[in-house]
Amino acid sequence: MNLIGQPVDRIDGLLKVTGEARYAAEFPEARLAHAVLVTSTIARGTIASIDASSAQAVPGVLLVMTYQNAPRLPNGGRPTLAPPAGRRLSLLQDNEVHYSNEPVAVVVADTLEHATDAARQLRVVYQSSAASVDFAQAKPNAHAPDRPQGRQTDTQRGSFEDGMQSGTVHVNATYTTPIEHHNPMEPHATMARWDGPHLTLYDSTQGVSSAAQAVAKVFGIPPGDVRVISPFIGGGFGCKGSSWSHVSLCAMAAKQTGRPVRLVLERPQMFGPVGARPRTEQHFTIAARQDGTLTAMRHDSFSNTSTIEDWTETCCMVTRMLYTVPNQVTTHRIVPLNLGTPTFMRAPGETTGSFALESAMDELAAALKMDPLALRLKNYAEADPQENKPWSGKSLRECYQIGAQKFGWSRRTAAPRSMRDGRTLIGMGMATATYPANRSEASAIARILPDGTAMVASGTQDIGTGTYTVMTQVAADALGFTPEKIHFALGDSTLPRAPVSGGSQSAASVSPAVREAASQARSQLIALALADPASPVHGIARDDITVDNGWVVSRTQPARRDPAAAIIARSGGRPIEATSTVKPGDEKQKYSFHSFGAVFVEVHVDAELGTIRVPRVVAVYDVGRVLNQKTARSQLMGGIVWGVGAALQEESSLDTRYGRFTNANLAEYHVPVNADIGSLDITFIDRPDPYINSLGVRGIGEIGITGVPAAIANAVYHATGVRVRDLPVTLDKVMGGTMV
Repeated sequence: MNLIGQPVDRIDGLLKVTGEARYAAEFPEARLAHAVLVTSTIARGTIASIDASSAQAVPGVLLVMTYQNAPRLPNGGRPTLAPPAGRRLSLLQDNEVHYSNEPVAVVVADTLEHATDAARQLRVVYQSSAASVDFAQAKPNAHAPDRPQGRQTDTQRGSFEDGMQSGTVHVNATYTTPIEHHNPMEPHATMARWDGPHLTLYDSTQGVSSAAQAVAKVFGIPPGDVRVISPFIGGGFGCKGSSWSHVSLCAMAAKQTGRPVRLVLERPQMFGPVGARPRTEQHFTIAARQDGTLTAMRHDSFSNTSTIEDWTETCCMVTRMLYTVPNQVTTHRIVPLNLGTPTFMRAPGETTGSFALESAMDELAAALKMDPLALRLKNYAEADPQENKPWSGKSLRECYQIGAQKFGWSRRTAAPRSMRDGRTLIGMGMATATYPANRSEASAIARILPDGTAMVASGTQDIGTGTYTVMTQVAADALGFTPEKIHFALGDSTLPRAPVSGGSQSAASVSPAVREAASQARSQLIALALADPASPVHGIARDDITVDNGWVVSRTQPARRDPAAAIIARSGGRPIEATSTVKPGDEKQKYSFHSFGAVFVEVHVDAELGTIRVPRVVAVYDVGRVLNQKTARSQLMGGIVWGVGAALQEESSLDTRYGRFTNANLAEYHVPVNADIGSLDITFIDRPDPYINSLGVRGIGEIGITGVPAAIANAVYHATGVRVRDLPVTLDKVMGGTMV
């Protein structure tokens, strides 16, 4: 069979469109109680007093849990795992308040309405302290993080000073990106049930195995006593990659009440206790010769973290590897603020960092009077300049070539404001997209069942990207079964362990394990048939045997065939089972693994009003082998749409008087809608990576957003002559900007 790469419809599509797919807050439980989270209204201080009498008087209230009566946790509720696996949580162990919207109580009642009413009647009195929430004021307190996400904090190669002197054209600019909050359609939700010492969590999580481990650590119980179930997730994008406070609080409430408890965050509660993309301030200095050869580059990144945990937006990672620069310095510094701890948000670091880098490259091209694409090709990195390793595969030149041709880049006139249609200014911009190709250890199991169907499983997650579908395709090809005969299971921590669905690693990690387990089961099925004198294929040479649609078949004598169900029945009726664990070897010591892309954008700017439209985006990607053309294109479309939002709309507005976000809802936190998105033309190179895994597959979930904000900002500059260095690019910045 040859299903890999085909645009197979989503296996779970029917369940979703008919409402049969169950999400974390939708699982029924007898005697289910409902919890509502109460969060702080100050940015820093202590709880002076709590009056729970009115709340407890509400009919149906079962528990008002505060720091005064919450169960004491091992180690004071502090994590024993390093972040991000072990977050510093707010688990009602003391009366300290570290940021506005921090959990301070949980109210549980027999109905959601009663719990909500009681939560509103809880009276909490605070003793406020001076809070640090202004980025500019706190910036002098910035410090260097300790190996953010396991990578170097700062880097230096060559002599930056010598490189600056040898360059005749310089660019020196500062770029900023705002705090952005995840707003998946499904907010965070957890349902907890204790059965003696065993805890079951139905949780909206991007990592069932890691969530089980994290919660077990919180309670000081064996990991095997925690089961996490998450068959469907209504979006995560990084915020559901960690087990946040509400998960353990829900379990604590279930323990206290002796009943299953469900806790769903309200939309405003998504702004604080479950992460965000932090604000960044990035200083760029570039030097180049007149022919465009880069001689020096410096990238200094500042981003906010919380006062309780260090988190770094790794903006400089793209700068270190994308272009050939002999003399380079990169630094990361973090600014502690009384805000919730930031976290992963789609392409963390790469999204914000590529905006600054690719904007600076565009500014350099303008200063050189050089085509922006030609400048990138001039400094094309044939090998990783930071790691001094060859690429595992790189087809970026081809991405540039195909993208430019499809977009019509040659029709672009160089001068800003030189392309116009009536009162509409037309701009064309481009940028490079890139994201690391990550992979972790993963396990899978494959069973061929007595009825001739197969069950294949791995403890991974489908966060909306199509994991059910692509893993079914991989299993079908490896087994020789049709997809209709395969049930792929995931989203349960009792299944063979797989990594968190983050860092664009699920497909690259899980698909080789699924393929290997299925291949082993297939081999066992063939061996049983060949060894059975009653089988029609008995005595045929092994290399003449295949499996087709669940039948063991002779290639040269196709009439000689034996169905899987009959083979298993004659051998005792026991399922055929195979397990596999596949993990990376030493390939990362030999090669640098990245995906690449080229993004071309056309914008229309109203010359009188400054309104910005994006009628078309053309993007070409080198992401290794594509498992499913339809779901892959869907992921890239989603990334590009988010890139449009990051460029033009998304911004969490912080009131620095109170440390509280003023647009903590979907009415005022703007994201793109259908009317904001024009034509999206997406092309895949579809060339397997020969070194990353047995399938040549890289992940694609995050590369789609990278490069898009810069390409749009560059196109706006080309249309208007105004360089906007502070995202989002809004009409007031265009109209009030200075022509460059």
